[in-house]
Amino acid sequence: MKQITVRNVDRDLAAALEREGRERHQSINQTVLDLLRRALGLQTDRSYSNGLRRHAGTWSEEDLREFNATTTDFDRIDEADWRP
Repeated sequence: MKQITVRNVDRDLAAALEREGRERHQSINQTVLDLLRRALGLQTDRSYSNGLRRHAGTWSEEDLREFNATTTDFDRIDEADWRP
């Protein structure tokens, strides 16, 4: 395996990588490798999860009806808001 050194990593990037590594429960090195593979389209492991899978398919019909009822106002356009 080839080793690569990355220089001039600023504080924001370093902190973000450390945070991501903690969230993934893995080393910064493994986190960087995983992120690079995904960014370059080389990821072969499809097990990556953004954490939302556990929520998919969990709504009941009642949940959907309630959501639709409480968000109908979102489709309404108030013309006065668009006048200069």
